[in-house]
Amino acid sequence: MATFLGENDSVLCLVVTNANKQYSIWPSGRELPSGWSKEGFEGSRSDCLKYIDLVWTEPTAYSTTQ
Repeated sequence: MATFLGENDSVLCLVVTNANKQYSIWPSGRELPSGWSKEGFEGSRSDCLKYIDLVWTEPTAYSTTQ
């Protein structure tokens, strides 16, 4: 499996979200960290980041559960 390194655009990635509706990317084929789930978009690193820019309209706003 390819190594996920910084700006390497050849690694297939997933868009993932957490309970606070925050978005991130994760290398496809690697186990997701606890608390994160697949959002549904998969592609190159740059395509995933572009997708997040389109759908995450308020990246600084999130809710917390206590």
